[in-house]
Amino acid sequence: MLKLIGIAIVGVGFALRWNALLVVVVAGFATGLAAGLPWHDLVAELGRLFVQNRALALPAVLMLPVIGLLEHHGLQERAESLIRQARSLTAGRVLLLYTGVRQLAISVGIPLGGQASAVRPVIAPMAEGAARAATGELSPAIVATIRAHAAAADNVGNFFGEDIFVAVGGVLLMRAFFAAHGMTVGLWSLAGWGIPTALAAFAVMAWRCRALDRRIARAAAERTSVPVDRVPRGGSGS
Repeated sequence: MLKLIGIAIVGVGFALRWNALLVVVVAGFATGLAAGLPWHDLVAELGRLFVQNRALALPAVLMLPVIGLLEHHGLQERAESLIRQARSLTAGRVLLLYTGVRQLAISVGIPLGGQASAVRPVIAPMAEGAARAATGELSPAIVATIRAHAAAADNVGNFFGEDIFVAVGGVLLMRAFFAAHGMTVGLWSLAGWGIPTALAAFAVMAWRCRALDRRIARAAAERTSVPVDRVPRGGSGS
């Protein structure tokens, strides 16, 4: 059980909002030392895995300058101004639509979206623009809430949608786990059982988006309401 100490370190580190990269590295070292690996072998294994998977970092490294240039030239403002023209859209509807698109895309192996490439520069400003078009100016607390829901929409769509794709790492890991315990389970069977979970996650996200719209409307009503003792009374004799 001591070998599971890495899971506890990751949980505590994320709960306390420590640096994610530092937490993961410390958890890896702690797990290796608890498993009895010599220090030299542990460092060599981490280096080997980093070199083997270094290509995974290339999209993020190449994407950051591109997204930075787009934001510098007004990508967020343009996305917000476009969404304000669609009067029927609300912040919740924008995020729910993105959740569905994210799920469908990743379920067929298309990595459409992402926190850095889609949520921050496009989806969050669109949701904020829809909310401003419906209720006017937003408070900092409501803006933060919309951005949090935008990040959650990407996570829900990606996490629960990718389990439907047979070539994703999570499905392959589950198949390898069953095979190690003598159970033969097909990839299509595993992917099929991911569909009810994805639909349930989408339904929960729909409820959260609806609750978000109600919260935005309630905040707007509270901001524009006038206290009773400040309402002018009609008539000089009243």
